[in-house]
Amino acid sequence: MMHLPNGFSYSRGREALARAQVFKRSWPFVMDLAVAAIGLACFYCIVLIAKFWAGPPNAQMVVSLSPRSLPQYAFYSVVRIGLAYLLSLLFAVSYGYMAAYNTRIEQFMIAVLDILQSIPVLSFLPSVMLAMVGLFPTRHIGVELGAIVLIFTGAVWNMAFSFYSSLKSIPRELIEATTVYRFSRWQRLVQLELPYAAIGLVWNSIMSVAGAWFFLMACEMFHFRSQDFRLPGLGSYLQTAADQGNGRAIAYGLFSMIAIIVATDQLVWRPLIAWSDKFKFEQVESSQRVVSPVLHLLTQSNVFSALKRHTTEPLNERIYVHLAKRREERIRVLAERPPTSSNSGKIVGWAVLAIAAVVIYFMAMHTVILLRPVTGSQYLQLLKGAAATFGRVNLSLLLAAAWTIPAGVAIGFHPRLAKLAQPLAQIAASVPATALFPVILLMLVRLGGGLGIGSIALMLLGTQWYILFNVIAGALAIPTDLKEVATLFRFSTLQRWQTVILPGIFPFLVTGMVTASGGAWNASIIAEYFRLNNQTLQTVGLGAQISAATESGQFPILLLGTVLISLMVVTTNRLLWRPLYRLAETRYKLGA
Repeated sequence: MMHLPNGFSYSRGREALARAQVFKRSWPFVMDLAVAAIGLACFYCIVLIAKFWAGPPNAQMVVSLSPRSLPQYAFYSVVRIGLAYLLSLLFAVSYGYMAAYNTRIEQFMIAVLDILQSIPVLSFLPSVMLAMVGLFPTRHIGVELGAIVLIFTGAVWNMAFSFYSSLKSIPRELIEATTVYRFSRWQRLVQLELPYAAIGLVWNSIMSVAGAWFFLMACEMFHFRSQDFRLPGLGSYLQTAADQGNGRAIAYGLFSMIAIIVATDQLVWRPLIAWSDKFKFEQVESSQRVVSPVLHLLTQSNVFSALKRHTTEPLNERIYVHLAKRREERIRVLAERPPTSSNSGKIVGWAVLAIAAVVIYFMAMHTVILLRPVTGSQYLQLLKGAAATFGRVNLSLLLAAAWTIPAGVAIGFHPRLAKLAQPLAQIAASVPATALFPVILLMLVRLGGGLGIGSIALMLLGTQWYILFNVIAGALAIPTDLKEVATLFRFSTLQRWQTVILPGIFPFLVTGMVTASGGAWNASIIAEYFRLNNQTLQTVGLGAQISAATESGQFPILLLGTVLISLMVVTTNRLLWRPLYRLAETRYKLGA
C-alpha cells in the first residue's frame, strides 16, 4: 500500500494541478500584453525622436552633468546606436554577398573594405558632418544623421568581413543541394547563407555595438575649426565629465552605460545567441545548448505565433512560388530564343570602366593639388608617425591574440562559462576606454611610463575584443561530432588544438585579426592624442597627427595621413591577410 506524506490530500493536489494549468494557459496572454506594451512604447519613442530631430539645431548646447539628465541622454544614445547597427547590418549583408559572388571585383571590394575599416573615424568626420549639416541646415536631423553615419563607420566593417568569410566557407555539398533543388537567390540567401552565417554575424553584431559604444564619445562631441558639434547623449556626458575631471559624473555615466549593456545582453543578445545555435553545422546534436528564458517566453506568445502563421509563412511561400515561376519562365524563354552574338554587354562594361577611370583621374589630380602645401619636414614627420603607429598596432595585435585565443576557446566550449563571461566581456568591450584612460595614464606616469606605453594599452582595450568575440563564435561553430571524435580517441590537449580547435576557428580567427587590425588603427586617433583636464597629451604617431589636423582643420595633413594608412593597410592585406583568407577558404573549410 502506498502511504501519503502527512498533510497531503488528493483535493489539495488537484487544486495545485489546476492552478498550474490555469497559469500555463494564462501565461501567453500575459506575454501578449507585454508585447503590446512594448509596441506602444516603441511608437511613443518614434514620435519623441521625430519631434526632436525636426526641431532647429542647437548650436550652443550645454551638456548637463546632473544625474537627472542621464535617462534622456541614454535614450538618445541608444537610438543612435540602434539605427547605426541596422544600417550596418544591411550594408554588411549586401556588401559581403556582392564580394563573395563576384569574382571579377572580389579582390578590389575586399581591399576597399580593408582600407575603410582601418581609416580612423575622425578622417570621415569633417566631410560627413559638413555634408549632413548642409543637407539639413535648419533642422537638428542633420547633426543626428552625421553622428549616426560616424557610428556606422566605426561598427560596420567586422560584420561585413564576417558575412563574407561565412559565405566563402559554406560546404560545397550544401551549395550543390540548393542548385539541385533550383533555389532562387532569395531562397538560398534566406534558407542557407543567412542561417550558416548566423553565429558569426550575431557575435560580430555584439562586437559592432560594443565598438559603437567605444566611439560614442568621439561621435557625439567634437570640435572642427571654430565649430563645436555637441549632441545630448551618454558619449557627450562622459566626454564632458572627463574634460572637467568630474569623477562622480564619470561613475554615473559608466553605471548607466553598464546597466544598458546588461539589459541589452539579456533582452537582445542572449536570445539571439540561443536562436542562432540551432543553425550550427553538425550531424550530432549537442547535449549542451545555449538557453535563454526571454527567447522561451517569446516563443510562447500567441501574438508572435499568429503573426508567423498568418503573415510571414504565407508571404515567404508566395515569394518562393513567384520566384520559381519567374525562373521557369526565364529558362523557357532562353531555350526558345536563338543564340545571338551581342556585344552590348561588353560595350556597357567598357563604358563604365572608362567613366570610373576618368573619375579616379580627376580625384587623383585634385588630391595632388591639395597636397601641394605640405612641406618636406611635414612629410618626414608623417612617415615617422606612421612607423610608430604601425609598430604599436602590430604589438597590440600580438598581445591581444596571446590571451583572447585560449579564453575565447574556453568560453565557446563551455556554455555555462559563456553565460557568465560573455556579458562581462561585452561590458568590458563597450565601456569607452577614453573614460578609463585618465586613470590608466596616471598609473603609468607614476610607474615611469607615459603616453607612448599608454597608447598601446588603449589600443589593446579597443582591439582585443574583435579577436575574442570571433574566436568564441568559431569555437561555438565547431561541430559537436568533431569534439566527440577527439574525446573518443583520447586526443591530448596538443592534438586537440592541432586537429580540431585551430582548424575549426581559423576562418573566424582571420576575420577577428583583420578587424582587430582596423580597430587598432581606428583607436590610434584616441590613443595618441588625448585631452585631460583641459590639457592635450600626445605622442609621436599618425593617429595624433590626424587628430590634431582634424581639430585645426588642416585638410592636407588629414588627407595625407589617411593616404598613408591606406597604403600600409593595402600592403599588409596583400602580403598577409589575403593569403590567410585563401587558406581559410580552401584548407580549413567544412565539407564532405
